[in-house]
Amino acid sequence: MKNYSLKQYQENDYLNWNAFIGQAKNATFLFHRDFMEYHKDRFKDFSLMVYDDQKLVAVLPANRVGDSVYSHQGLTYGGLVYSSKINAEQLAPIIEALLSFLKQKGFLYFYYKPIPSFYTYRGNQEADFFLFKKGAFVLKKEMNLAINLSLPLKISKSKLKHFRKIEMDDLDLVEEQQLDAFWQLVLEPRLKEKYNAKPVHTLAEITQLKNRFPDNIKQFSVYHENKIIAGITLFETPTTVKSQYGATTNRGESLRALDFLFINLIQKYKQEGKLFFDMGIVNEDNESGYHAGLLKQKEELGCSVYSQDFYKMNLI
Repeated sequence: MKNYSLKQYQENDYLNWNAFIGQAKNATFLFHRDFMEYHKDRFKDFSLMVYDDQKLVAVLPANRVGDSVYSHQGLTYGGLVYSSKINAEQLAPIIEALLSFLKQKGFLYFYYKPIPSFYTYRGNQEADFFLFKKGAFVLKKEMNLAINLSLPLKISKSKLKHFRKIEMDDLDLVEEQQLDAFWQLVLEPRLKEKYNAKPVHTLAEITQLKNRFPDNIKQFSVYHENKIIAGITLFETPTTVKSQYGATTNRGESLRALDFLFINLIQKYKQEGKLFFDMGIVNEDNESGYHAGLLKQKEELGCSVYSQDFYKMNLI
């Protein structure tokens, strides 16, 4: 059995880390340091790098809080990222080395949030298995709604009926390079009005990220009579497009502009060969644990439920 060594990420590892992310089996642009570090003031980074002799074979985007290490809390998903040359059997001793390292550093708990399996071409659940065998347990489950674009679309008849009517309403779908109009005129006012909340990303942050990753972060908006009435901000990876933010004005809601936008984008990305359209989770802090209206809306657009599991491991 090989002996793997681990080290904590340092600034001088920037190039090596990013080069590895560029060729790893299960990485997306969210693991690039230029994405991870836009909010580095909010998290105490504890990302780890795993070596086989001098060769980097895996990384763990992570942060620490007290006596706990988290699969990075500032990212939608994370988990162990590893080389395409690593098979399942080889991953077992890597997990062993990771857990041993965390114990030696005095941590008591490890929280693990893997990337959903549909983001990768060849699966991604080996680490989940080996962590489970080592005592990790499912702390939380969430319903992640996504459309398998390789299958025939199953958009509800009622949504398609309204969509055909909407197409006659003189709505303009525009891909925009600037996010100001959507953020300031739609997203921020709508979140404040409905939930007294703010977007996770400020306008300055999302603008910075879009400038860094122009091929991965896209903004599509709907205009009616030259006024923006809805928009969706997308995070795009080689396999998957994710609806990161979607919102509409009151006028847009009456015109069903968000359905118009979603259906057009679903069809667009299916034609372009993407594998999945990820519409995110539907969790809510209520007795059932989910937002029934959101669940219905996303299922009517053709989504199926994929489990998003969150693991906890006691290291003592």
